Order: sequence, then structure tokens, then C-alpha cells
Amino acid sequence: MQNTPVSSLVGEEYEVEVGPVAHGGHCIARTEAGRVLFVRHALPGERVVARVTEGEETSRFLRADAVEILDPSKDRVEAPCPFAGPGKCGGCDWQHAKPGAQRRLKGEVIAEQLQRLAGLTPEEAGWDGTVMPAEGDKLPAGEVPQWRTRVQYAIDPEGRAGLRKHRSHDVEAIDHCMIAAEGVSELGVEKRTWEGMASVEAIAASGSNDRQVILTPRPGARLPLVELDKPVSVMRVDEKDGGVHRVHGRAFVRERADERTHRVGSGGFWQIHPKAADTLMKAVMQGLLPRKGDTALDLYCGVGLFAGALADRVGDRGAVLGIESGKRAVEDARHNLQHFERVRIEQGKVESVLPRTGITEVDLIVLDPPRAGAGKQTVHHLTTLGARRIAYVACDPAALARDLAYFGERGYRVRTLRAFDLFPMTHHVECVAILEPAEKGR
Repeated sequence: MQNTPVSSLVGEEYEVEVGPVAHGGHCIARTEAGRVLFVRHALPGERVVARVTEGEETSRFLRADAVEILDPSKDRVEAPCPFAGPGKCGGCDWQHAKPGAQRRLKGEVIAEQLQRLAGLTPEEAGWDGTVMPAEGDKLPAGEVPQWRTRVQYAIDPEGRAGLRKHRSHDVEAIDHCMIAAEGVSELGVEKRTWEGMASVEAIAASGSNDRQVILTPRPGARLPLVELDKPVSVMRVDEKDGGVHRVHGRAFVRERADERTHRVGSGGFWQIHPKAADTLMKAVMQGLLPRKGDTALDLYCGVGLFAGALADRVGDRGAVLGIESGKRAVEDARHNLQHFERVRIEQGKVESVLPRTGITEVDLIVLDPPRAGAGKQTVHHLTTLGARRIAYVACDPAALARDLAYFGERGYRVRTLRAFDLFPMTHHVECVAILEPAEKGR
């Protein structure tokens, strides 16, 4: 018996009315036959011609690009970046939307995820529905904030630097990234040829003049002599163990937040927007209201941003435990927080390390998990510790909503939620939720 070949619909075009925004940088539309399309480069309410980029006859939904705008939204602008648009760079999702409209779209996504996954209205989450721009980012339509202090350039077979196309390994070669911070752009990565390299990550610290590039060679390739337009330290990714090793210059960059300098090594995690670390730190501290003598946990603590802020505020009679899985980040956190006698940093996965600590009670908890969220097991453990308040920092509204539902099952409610547009032009958004035991809210 022969299998009937499945017919690809890639390249098919449909004239559609664009519906609501969805999580992931696209909008939902339906063909006349009722087939669901996830359409990029469109805005709600528009009528567009959508060309299928992914999907077959049997697919539950199709992915598509809006290749012709028949009836534009009042929120539409001409994309400022020449590399933005159907089939081009996949780095930005909303170049074609006014800045205020981008924030509204992100707010709609957060609201939809909260309702669908946590059963919460904005009011029940203590959220006014707004997504706040970072300081200095409120620019007129057509202007783009230069916020990205870390850019990972993919290198095409000819050695040209670029960015990957949406859901593709193909590289769109570029001569300038409009959302790159000035310190990244002035390195001139796009001007030179990177023979034998798979990627080049450029880092421009916002808390110092430190500049760094991290080179990932193709298998068997030799490292090039790096000559850029500004002084820069060079690291390389080892093709055998994936570790990051120093070639020359400092193995770290120095960042500033909460009036302290933080060492961030080997391309370790630090918020990409120059205002993000302080913005999130203030939101967390304003929500937790630490007291002298409090005990606190900082989970997924990175290089110690929140642990240091907590240690400052709980004082000598308080104590802070940070847990982080990355070995280099733990080394940096211990270095950054060495003058706090009552701070301890443990290395390992939160779900493994936290039960081994023997901690049964804390006053405050901060968690800033990776994009997948903390998960049911960890959330349930945290709810047994009796924390007065918990601050949850989230870069993905779906993961946040799922975890808020788990907290709700175990007697914690959302007191307040704040959202920040720390990734302009993209669909990404940062949230800070403050939770407390439900009985306190009655």
C-alpha cells in the first residue's frame, strides 16, 4: 500500500482579514476555507495578501508572511530597517508598527496568556494593562532605539556577518543593525570578512567601555586575527567542549547596576537593554519591600544582580542564598558579592540544589528563570517555604502564566504585575509579578 504524498502549501497566497495578535510576533488570520494562518509582518484589522512560508495540506495551521497590504492599519509605519520584511532578517517582529502600537500588542499577548493559562484577568493580576517603555526609548514613529548591547552575528559561507532569517538557518547579510547599541555598531563587525567563522557575538558593556567579541569557528577552522574599529577583548568557543576561552584581553566585561559594578564573564548572562538591569531591580525591590534581618532566596541568580540588591537591603542580620547552574556565572557572582558576609552562592540546578539546602523557611524569594519557566515541581517547593512575598521575573508571558497557575494552586496570589518593553521592535517583553499568600489579600 503506497502512502499518498503530502502536498506542500509553501508559496500559496491567500487574501485574508487579519485577526488578533498571538504570542510569537505574528497575528492570526483564517482563509475562506477556515484554515488558520499565523501571519508575520501584518497588524490586527488589516486586509493583506498572505504567502505561506511553512505548512502542508495536513498541517493544523500554516505560517505566512504578509507580502501585500491591501488595507493598512493606522498603526502601520514603513519599516525603518532595510533588512526588515518578508523573507529578510528575523531579528525584529514589529518594525512595521508604531512604538505605542508595539507596546499595546505586547500587552494584548500578556493579557491573553494570563487568561488562557492562569485564568486571570488583568485586574486579578494587579496589572493596569500597560507595557512601559524603558527610560529614553519613547521615540517618534520611524525612529529606532539603539538598545541591543549584545548581538550574535551569524556568518554566511562567504564570511559576511548577518542575522538569521525567521525560523531558518539562512543568513541575511547586513551592513548595520539598527537596534544594536552604539558600542556594538562602532566595532564594525559587519565591515569585515570572517572566514572560517560560524558566528561572532559582539558585546558592548553599558556600565563601562569594555568591548568583547566571542568567536565560534567552523569545525577545523583557524582563528582569524581580529582587527576591529575599537579596542576589544577576544574569546573563542571550543568546538569540542563548547566552553568559552580567552584569546586576548579581559575574559569579562564590567556592568553597572544598583550603584555596583558586576563582573560578567565568558559571555555570561546579563540583561541586553542598557536600562534593563536597573529597571527590573527597582521593580523587584519595590514589590518585595525587604526589611533588615530578612532571609531571602535568589534563584537562577546569574552573576548576582538581585542577590546583591537584597543583601544591601536586608543588612548584616539578614542572609541571602543564590542558586545558579552556570559555573562561570557562579564564579562571577561570588566575586561580585564577596564583601557581603551573609551571602552564599550555590552552583547547580534549582530543582536539585534547593531541596538539599535543608531550608524550610524564608521571608523573600526572587526567581528569574530561563524562558521555559520554573515549572510545577519548583513552584510547589517554593510555596512550602512560607515567603512573605515572591518576585517572579519573566521574559516569556506563557511560561509566567503557567507558573502563576501553579502558584495559585498552592495558595499564592498575584499582588501586582508590571510589564516592561525591554526588547523594542521584537515580540519579547519582560514582566515582574509580585506574589503573596492568598489569605493576606482577603
